[in-house]
Amino acid sequence: MPYQLSEINDKIRKDPAAFLAECDAHYQERIHTAVDTILERMKVSPIVLLSGPSGSGKTTTAMKLEQELERRGVNSHTISLDNYFKTLNRKTAPRTPEGDIDYESPLLLDMELLDDTFSRLSRGEWVIVPHFEFARQMRNDSRGTPLKLEKNEIAIFEGIHALNDDIAGRHPEATGMYISARSNILEGEALRFKGTWMRITRRAVRDYNFRGTDLLETLLMWYNVRRGEKTYISPFKSRAHVIIDSSLRYEVPVFAHYAGALRAAVEQVPEDNPRCREFHDLVDAFRYFQPVDPALVPPDSLIREFIGGGSYHY
Repeated sequence: MPYQLSEINDKIRKDPAAFLAECDAHYQERIHTAVDTILERMKVSPIVLLSGPSGSGKTTTAMKLEQELERRGVNSHTISLDNYFKTLNRKTAPRTPEGDIDYESPLLLDMELLDDTFSRLSRGEWVIVPHFEFARQMRNDSRGTPLKLEKNEIAIFEGIHALNDDIAGRHPEATGMYISARSNILEGEALRFKGTWMRITRRAVRDYNFRGTDLLETLLMWYNVRRGEKTYISPFKSRAHVIIDSSLRYEVPVFAHYAGALRAAVEQVPEDNPRCREFHDLVDAFRYFQPVDPALVPPDSLIREFIGGGSYHY
C-alpha cells in the first residue's frame, strides 16, 4: 500500500511528534498481528523463521516480537543465523559472476547443523548455538551458547536466508515470517521514493555509523546485495505465514538529515556502476520531503536500529 507525500508533509508540519507516534503505533499493530499467528501455530512448532532482505529491520522486529510474546506469557529466544556461517574457505567459497566471494549466498551457512538444531529444539533437547567471529571469518564453537526450549518457549531464528529451501524447506512446520520495507511514496500517481531506497538508505547510514563502513563502499556493494535478494531471498517469501511491511511513513524525512553525506558518496560512484543513475535519483528525491529532526524519533522505534540512540541493544 503506497503512502502519499502530501499527507506525510502535512502531518509533519502540523505536529511531527504526534505523526511519529502514530506511525510507530501502526507498526506495533503489525507486531501484534504477527504474534497472534505465532501463538496460533505454537502447537505445530516452537520454531519461528524470520527472513527479509538487507535493511529490513529484522533485528529490531525480532526484539519487538520477543517483547510482545513475553507480555503474553511466552518466553522467547532470538538467534541470528549469522552464527551458523561456516568458517570461510576461500578456495571453495561460492563466487559471484565477477569472481568475488558471494557473501550473499546461502551456501556459506551450515545447513546440516541448522537442520539438526531445529529438530532437537522441537523435541525439547539441548543444543549448542554456535558463535561466528566476523573479524576472523570463522566459527568459534568454544563460545557457543546452550539452549533448550521448555514447553512454553519459542526460538526465533533471524536472517536473510531463513525461508530458503535448505532451511524452511526441511522444516515446513516452522512459522515463517518475511519482512521488508515494501511501500513506495507517491505524489498523486508520481513515484517519489521507492521502498527499496528506504532499505539502502537504512543500511548505508547504519554501516557508516556503527560498522565503520564508508558510505561509498556500501553503495558499491548494493548491486550484488540486490542481485542476491532476487536470487536467494525473494523467491522464498511465499513460504511465509506472516508478511510484515517495515516501512514507516516518517523515515524518509528523518533520513533527509543525512542527504548531504549520501549525496557526497553518490558523486563518487563510477558512472558504469549498474545502480549509479538510481543512486542519483534517490538523493535527489529527498528534496520533496519536509525534514524531521532525528532527535524526535522515539527510542524504541525500528529506525533507531539504523541511526542509533535507541533503547534496544544490538
